[in-house]
Amino acid sequence: MQLDGLAGHGALVTGAGSSVGRVIAERLAAAGARVHIADVNADFLDRTLREVPVLSGSICDLGRPTQVTSLFTDALIRLQQVDFLINCVGIPGPFALLEDVDPAAWRQTFDVNVHGIFETMRLAVPGMKTRRFGAIVNFSSASTKPGMQQRTPYIASKAAVEALTRTAARELGGHNVRCNAILPGAINNERYNGIVERYAKERGISFDVMEAEALRHVSMHTRIEPAELADMVLYLCSDSGRHITGQLVEVSGNLEWEE
Repeated sequence: MQLDGLAGHGALVTGAGSSVGRVIAERLAAAGARVHIADVNADFLDRTLREVPVLSGSICDLGRPTQVTSLFTDALIRLQQVDFLINCVGIPGPFALLEDVDPAAWRQTFDVNVHGIFETMRLAVPGMKTRRFGAIVNFSSASTKPGMQQRTPYIASKAAVEALTRTAARELGGHNVRCNAILPGAINNERYNGIVERYAKERGISFDVMEAEALRHVSMHTRIEPAELADMVLYLCSDSGRHITGQLVEVSGNLEWEE
């Protein structure tokens, strides 16, 4: 499907050195947008910028507000303006029972997953409001619906992203600025594989058995490809999605409540 309204606009994509963020950045650039990316991993960032030279980028730890400010300055130099803000960034946080969670790890999870997204939005919104144009897409997780044992910091932080998204949509709607969140399911990427491997090792079972058990709670029994998430981002930013805001869009194959 041909999507209009993307060419010529500036897009900032965080967490875009690899996986979903990188695919989103590539797709936006292919649609004619000017794209600046950010990632905390210098190796990932450098490789992506070498392989996709049309992109520009900055190293940034979204958990550090001063680095977010520098990122936004870099983005404005490269793009002139940020019309689309895509926050793919997110860390998994600690794997532990609630009473065993290290408070410092809890705070770090929120620093990146919530406070970092807030900082990017805080910096992007004034220009969007002035131009009366903009689209923000934040990434949450379909796991906020059922919750996940031993993942309290991650789930709580992603639920906060959803509340931030819905509230921002109400504030910004009158300025023609949209704000939505995407809730992915089990993404076919390195992080998901690592989580499955961890649980499989803890339970003394194979990766395939653990994955089959996990996907039993997905109606379509499937992982989600990064390209599917990129397609949804582009739709929400395009003219086709011009009246979609305040939505939590689950792209998961329908993650069910656990039995």
